[in-house]
Amino acid sequence: MLKWALIFLIVAIVAAVFGFGGIAGTASWIAQVLFVVFLILAIIAFVRRNV
Repeated sequence: MLKWALIFLIVAIVAAVFGFGGIAGTASWIAQVLFVVFLILAIIAFVRRNV
């Protein structure tokens, strides 16, 4: 999941450089959502492993 978040972040940066604001904003939002989901799942995995 972190891999997909990084891919969308790169897409957002490239789209922003070329002036595609809508695509950049959407890709950035998707990257943020995927990163938050990754963090939540990682925390759950660490908590379950230590309990």
